[in-house]
Amino acid sequence: MPKTPDASRRSDRSRRAILDAALALVGEVGYTKLTIEAIAARAGVGKQTIYRWWPSKAAVLLDAALALAGDAETEAEWTGLPDTGDLAADLKYVLRATVDELNDEKYEAPLRALTAAGASDPELGARFNERLLEPQLALYEARLRTAKEAGRLAPDLDLRLTVEMLLGPLTYRWLLRTAPLTHGYADALVDRVLGGVAAGGVAAGGVGNVTAD
Repeated sequence: MPKTPDASRRSDRSRRAILDAALALVGEVGYTKLTIEAIAARAGVGKQTIYRWWPSKAAVLLDAALALAGDAETEAEWTGLPDTGDLAADLKYVLRATVDELNDEKYEAPLRALTAAGASDPELGARFNERLLEPQLALYEARLRTAKEAGRLAPDLDLRLTVEMLLGPLTYRWLLRTAPLTHGYADALVDRVLGGVAAGGVAAGGVGNVTAD
């Protein structure tokens, strides 16, 4: 007796094909030229299939970005920021992984296009921040909070500002291509930032005193 087709598996394949098509196209033509029709054609589905699940191309891109982030985490066996007791080493580990991702062709073009899309589409940008960026920033804040509560960081430390000090220069260099994005640069950022926020105001050269918490 022939097996009944699995509609859920077919739907999953179609959804993934649509998300992959959206990522590929936005990297090729940019957000403003991206259309539902083009996504449907690339994915091999009808427009009505896309509109069944998403109201707009912005909504498709948001889910595509979340899927892309999930792929990156799976490939890197990501389980969140590590807590080995060595704050500097933990942050360097994560920032180095971020550098590798941003330099990977698989992720670079779509991420650049999605960043531009978020800047030109306020709704997409707000939802992108809420669903993807904020949860990631919260992981950094949680790791810094642990060190702060252990007395390794200044008691009046602004956690969000410190996270932005770590990630802001990295993002700036990547977006504007002002210089190569390297592991050495990521390490230097961690050393400089931790040197400025350590308990007792340890100078940059004394960051070794704040690595263990």
